[in-house]
Amino acid sequence: MAAARGFIDPEFWPHVAAVPDSVRARMRARKAEAEFAQACEKAQLVLEGPEADLKVMEADLFLRIAQDGWLGLAEGFMAGDWSAESISDVLTRLVEAGYSPKSGPRHIYGPYDGTEIPPELVRHFSGDGMSAHGTIFASGVPTRERVSVKSFTASAGRNGEPASHFVDVTTYSSPAFVERADLKDAQMRAVSNLLDQAKITSGTHVLDFPSAGATLPIAASRRRATIDAITSSVEQAQAMRQMLALAQVDGSVHVEVFEEPLPKHTHARSMYDAVVSVEKLDKLGARGRKHYVKSINAQLSLGGNVGLQTVIASDPAGSAKARDALAVCNAYLWPAFEIVTAEQVHQLFDTHSNIRLTAQTHFGNHYAVGLRLQRETFEGKLREAAAEGFDAVYRRLWIFQLAMHEALFRAGILDAVQFSGTTRVRRAARRR
Repeated sequence: MAAARGFIDPEFWPHVAAVPDSVRARMRARKAEAEFAQACEKAQLVLEGPEADLKVMEADLFLRIAQDGWLGLAEGFMAGDWSAESISDVLTRLVEAGYSPKSGPRHIYGPYDGTEIPPELVRHFSGDGMSAHGTIFASGVPTRERVSVKSFTASAGRNGEPASHFVDVTTYSSPAFVERADLKDAQMRAVSNLLDQAKITSGTHVLDFPSAGATLPIAASRRRATIDAITSSVEQAQAMRQMLALAQVDGSVHVEVFEEPLPKHTHARSMYDAVVSVEKLDKLGARGRKHYVKSINAQLSLGGNVGLQTVIASDPAGSAKARDALAVCNAYLWPAFEIVTAEQVHQLFDTHSNIRLTAQTHFGNHYAVGLRLQRETFEGKLREAAAEGFDAVYRRLWIFQLAMHEALFRAGILDAVQFSGTTRVRRAARRR
């Protein structure tokens, strides 16, 4: 292995501090370099001169790519092996050019562990200082159509139950005239739209599970709902309580910390009118998603509503591309990270719950713009983030994952959706 870089702590960043160094690794690196150059030429990316779109400062980059594919490219950026004036443009053009470096055998996956984005970090890239989720801007125009969706229930197509059902699909047109100052309102508009989809009004008893922060509970409380917000992160719970106090929210919001990342039952004596979550489904992994849906099903009252916002893949091929391109998320942020398709989300609820998803709102073009604004906001606050204890490697990690997400949205590989639905059959009364 090559010697660790002086400015990178090898204890915290072992795979960033050191790179493969052997005769075989260098032979593979030459091939990786040639493939990278071909991809850049196809993407019309300039590599040299004053007009260069990206600059490679260290040949170690190609050792990393040869070893770990897209993850190696990400770790090269984290190490400072390469840079770009507009990283999102570079990644978008590489993705659209079909660049697909092969991943190595390195194990980077694991079960959902309840990891949350540090509240101190969220403050430096969000519009309101507490929201990490995506955006719906005011300038987008929604259009709606009713489409037939395959049913995945055990009796679908038999015993008189239809093999498909109808879903109301809303799609937002691209936003216009967006500025960085619009980020806060766009994040709040996404939450407000999700609350509408889950039919949360005065008197609604809501479970925010797992909670993504204070934004949704605050918005729901202003509708005079009662909210239980569940998290496994002590730090997030503390930050939420501080935000709730600053927002002068009364006792309508209860924040609770659970030792388990996904408790099966949050409140043994509670049945909820609505269960909501913001951008958690892609962090849970296959086993976690099943557990999550079963937990919702166990606590949603008859006739209750569910609403969830998540990032999805446009198709199964897109899911595989996103898995490879976003391997850095599994390696350093969320070990169970996995992006699935809309059909897989419907199948998940049909198979593991008595909940039928009946509507979905697509806003991927808005989400991509929001990612750009979040990245630009963060890039403008790098000194503040450093003062909070986030070292240079972590700061570049966060920039890369935001830019790669944006690139996959711009390439049409990813989309953002709000799903909503309700219970579809009567269930036996639950003991209290």
